[in-house]
Amino acid sequence: MLWTRLEAPKPTPDRERGPSPVRGTPVTLLTRKNLPIWSALVKAGGAEDLHLSSRARTVADFLAAQGASFFDDIVQGLDLPRTFVEESLGELVAVGLVNSDGFSGLRALLLPSSQRKPFSGGRRRRTALLGVEDAGRWTLIRRKPIAVEAEQRSLPREIVEQIARALLKRYGVVFWRLLAREAEWLPPWRDLLMAYPRMETRGEIRGGRFVAGFSGEQFALPEGVSVLRTVRAEDKTGALVCVSGADPLNLAGILVPGAKVPALYSNRVLFRDGVAVAALVAGEAQYFVKLAPEEAWEAKNILLRGAAALPAPAERES
Repeated sequence: MLWTRLEAPKPTPDRERGPSPVRGTPVTLLTRKNLPIWSALVKAGGAEDLHLSSRARTVADFLAAQGASFFDDIVQGLDLPRTFVEESLGELVAVGLVNSDGFSGLRALLLPSSQRKPFSGGRRRRTALLGVEDAGRWTLIRRKPIAVEAEQRSLPREIVEQIARALLKRYGVVFWRLLAREAEWLPPWRDLLMAYPRMETRGEIRGGRFVAGFSGEQFALPEGVSVLRTVRAEDKTGALVCVSGADPLNLAGILVPGAKVPALYSNRVLFRDGVAVAALVAGEAQYFVKLAPEEAWEAKNILLRGAAALPAPAERES
């Protein structure tokens, strides 16, 4: 497995400093063997296509020549201050050019400098236990472009089917309206609509009408159909579920009633029996249905706490 940013941010030549990773930076988890498939969907150029600082270019050139290297090896090989190398790695991570063996380096880059582990080995109050130097090897991500069929101007069939399977694994059921939250660089619905019938013919998935109220063809995993039937037969218990705005379950205003909630990790959506009843947007609570004062107060507290799931009211009272 590896982590990386697939799509590079828009270049900003007028900035004095290069980009750096923030908590909202989109990071993708994927298997190494599937990196060429996902990289073929986005335009992610090399270091020469990005407006990088001279230090970041130097670190990128070092990794290109030496291969995967530990943080100390980079510092010694370039004879640069450790803080310079740390900032350069952060810039390269932000544009999707490097990653590390573990997550500790990414976590360290997301922390303010005052909370990071000091390079001297000492301890500050409220500092992270691990730093950039504890992340294992830092590696330059080598993306091999996949040729697009010139005549049809579309991706190869096997790549489209791989993406189609990934979407089915995420949602269980797929139709055009469900993909409104997905990245713009995914294959268009017309390409997926050619892949899903082939998979249905091979007996891998099922086609039909699984979710009412939406036009167009729908496709589902066999186990996804079973789950839908089970949920439909269940009694409504008033169970509350709170998810992050960046969660794929944030389908408020798309599949379920309510206003759209921006897909940011700090936003939250509260569901009751699968219906969005409230949301936390920019620190402010919004209500999609009419709630009693005590219910509104409880919903706001849940959103502020960010609880993942809560039992039904009767279970909490007992």
